[in-house]
Amino acid sequence: MIELKKLANMVDHTLLKADATTAGFERLCNEADTYGFKMVAINSFPVARCREFLKDSPVHVGAAIGFPLGQTTIATKVFETMEAIENGADEIDYVINIGKLKDGEHNYIREEMKAIVDISRKNGIISKVILENCYLTDEEKIAVCKIAKEVKPDFVKTSTGFGTGGATVEDVALMKKIVGAEVKVKAAGGIRDLATALKMIEAGAERLGTSSGIKIIEEYKKRLQ
Repeated sequence: MIELKKLANMVDHTLLKADATTAGFERLCNEADTYGFKMVAINSFPVARCREFLKDSPVHVGAAIGFPLGQTTIATKVFETMEAIENGADEIDYVINIGKLKDGEHNYIREEMKAIVDISRKNGIISKVILENCYLTDEEKIAVCKIAKEVKPDFVKTSTGFGTGGATVEDVALMKKIVGAEVKVKAAGGIRDLATALKMIEAGAERLGTSSGIKIIEEYKKRLQ
């Protein structure tokens, strides 16, 4: 069985709602610190505020870039990434240009990924590439993962949680099979209970993006009693 502390430290505690308030972000940060979560996953605007809330905590601040559609230019995503880092982000989760992938423009996807990964690496920041698998064929998922194996972001990630579907065990296993040990996999979207979380980990996920982290950890505590 996985240790409780290790499980908690795989959770990216998420608040990405349009109506999220300062009080909500403060609560998110306090919860993440209390439970020992790895990161708070937020949009780029509240990064500075959350960094202040977590100034004495090991919890990371993660900025969602080009979120949730991925339909901004590379230059725009690069600017948003740089600004987020300047404001205190130490993790970046960016959404690929899904339309470009579906058009078969793999060089564009590679250029976009390299631009953001290079900035992140230069600043010592963890980078994650969001595929949004619900819109992709297996061939398209494989294509992105092969590019990621070449460019080497820290993670490939299943979903934003805002698409038509979230993480699946099958997708996590497929992504892990392609990227191997060189890139990690983050499962996100629809992970709302312990059973689902453990299935994702068993399939190869090393991070879990969820707004149900507290529920998952409390379930696990009861199992350990």
